[in-house]
Amino acid sequence: MKLFKTSLMGIIFAMLSPFFIYAQIPDPVKFNITDSPEIVKAGEVFTIIIDASIEGKWHLYSVLNAPDAGPYPTKFSPKSPNFVLAGDVSESQADIEYDPNFEAELGWHSTQATFNIPIAVIEGNSGQQHLDIEVYYQVCDDSVCLPPKKKSIIATVNVEGVADVIYEGAIAGAAKTNSSDKVERTSKGNLGSEGIFSFMWIAILAGFAALLTPCVFPMIPLTVSYFSKQEGSKKGIGQAVIFGIAIVATFTILGVVLASLLGATGAQNFASNPIVNLIIAFVLVAFALSLLGMYELQLPHQLTNFLNRKSNESSGILGILFMAMTISAVSFSCTAPFVGAVFTATVGGEWFYPILGMIGFSAAFASPFVLFAMFPNWLESLPKSGSWMNVVKVLLGFIELAAAFKFISNADLVWQWGVISRPFTIAAWIVIFLIAGFYVLGFIALKHESKPEQISTGRMILAMPFLIFSLYLIPGLLGSSLGIWDAWLPPKQPTDVSLVASIGVGGASASADEGWSEDFEASKKLAIEEGKPVFLDFTGYTCTNCRAMESNVFPLAEVQQHFGEMVLVKLYTDGGTDAQKNQQIQFELTGNIALPTYVIYDPVSKTVIDQILGYTKQEKFTTFLREGLAEFKSR
Repeated sequence: MKLFKTSLMGIIFAMLSPFFIYAQIPDPVKFNITDSPEIVKAGEVFTIIIDASIEGKWHLYSVLNAPDAGPYPTKFSPKSPNFVLAGDVSESQADIEYDPNFEAELGWHSTQATFNIPIAVIEGNSGQQHLDIEVYYQVCDDSVCLPPKKKSIIATVNVEGVADVIYEGAIAGAAKTNSSDKVERTSKGNLGSEGIFSFMWIAILAGFAALLTPCVFPMIPLTVSYFSKQEGSKKGIGQAVIFGIAIVATFTILGVVLASLLGATGAQNFASNPIVNLIIAFVLVAFALSLLGMYELQLPHQLTNFLNRKSNESSGILGILFMAMTISAVSFSCTAPFVGAVFTATVGGEWFYPILGMIGFSAAFASPFVLFAMFPNWLESLPKSGSWMNVVKVLLGFIELAAAFKFISNADLVWQWGVISRPFTIAAWIVIFLIAGFYVLGFIALKHESKPEQISTGRMILAMPFLIFSLYLIPGLLGSSLGIWDAWLPPKQPTDVSLVASIGVGGASASADEGWSEDFEASKKLAIEEGKPVFLDFTGYTCTNCRAMESNVFPLAEVQQHFGEMVLVKLYTDGGTDAQKNQQIQFELTGNIALPTYVIYDPVSKTVIDQILGYTKQEKFTTFLREGLAEFKSR
């Protein structure tokens, strides 16, 4: 039992250690206040001097850079209610060069930088005041950018008396109505925590699914028997643990490489790029056709032969490592589609998603090898290899073929072709899953396959989800909502065929954008006239969580009631003629470009009342709307 606990803890630590590494992503910039006045007068402008020390080869970007030119410029803003920014921030001399990666002329600081922040105390304040200066910044080196970060820098000043000349923006009552659209905002949402867990489940399930393929499943007992034949159970289990860690490391390296290539902001831009989406669709189709038996994906024989030779020649830990790499390489023809599916799921996530995805995938993939080595008797409970594995492989091919339509439609939406519409995608899915169901039942046979003489109970059970799902999709073809599946479909458009809506059955809407404006400036004027706040939906054509919110949360009665008290604006930031302008509006108001982001905006004071990010559950979203409306009405 002690051996079991020790080994199990070793496995858990090995599988989770990359998460610990991620949690310690370095922050190469330190900010310190080097000069600030001890005593100031209400209404006067004073200067806070902040020094930034930058480690290694990282670059901190100039406050003068355009927000859409590349990495985010450094931005300082007072968050304390009694202080306002009283002019432009100045900085020490920045290096200015043309950056070919971003195709723009950028200014940046290396090693050290000094910033002078002009601040004014709002009239009417006195005594000791705590000044919270928020700095929003991003750093990059020559190959990668870290995610943008926010930090608070706290200073203490004593306010005594009133200035002879009061800064205009510091006049009591005027500070809240200045021309800035960037003040007074909170962030009650959570950027992607639920998305991370969903994504990790996809990666883990892909790892377990890969085990059921013909080129992986038969290797489990063969590999386990190698470890069980070692002298002493402790040695065999120890080697199995090393073997599992090696598999995790092999696949995780792939994730690290992809994360390095994408960088911090690359994931989101990667998601919305139509060419990238078409490439992903092509890869999915290629993998699907491989699973359907049209051809076989293989690594070069030279590589697999080299790894196999090294595993035979080496002994000890080195031999185990080469054996793990050999199995990873030999099983490539079956694991490649699943690895590709995990990488596909990273689209729209943060830069570290590929790393987490490969950790989840490989941990699931390696777990049977380790567990069966620890408990060899469990092998007897495994089903025997046979034709059922080919059936599973073919079904997974149909699923990947259906998934390809998601990415083709993304490109269609960004380029606004109007070809791969919602009804078209649903019709394609119906056909694909009907064929998959008929294949399982034996009505359809692939090349080199023979139809089963009779339909077994197992085949009937396996075919039912595919046939039922096809029937479930039919109302969506007529215009009805499909619940959670709407998140994976193109958004509804006015040109879509909607028989359900035309005959007045159900509550289906012909368009998710009905009642929404795409003109922020005109909407602000309308909101002022009607005495309403503006609800801003920063969304994207390729945003899955955006579709999920539109399908599952927006139609709710309480949400619609609150929407009726606001002027609704929907701004697409990943495609269309106004994408760049809309993204700049989002960044100026919220300090981020995450999708979706929802903002309640006061058009009179030109301030953000509240904001929330990501997919949000019903209760939290309605609370966000209710409290935002209450705050607006109290002003």
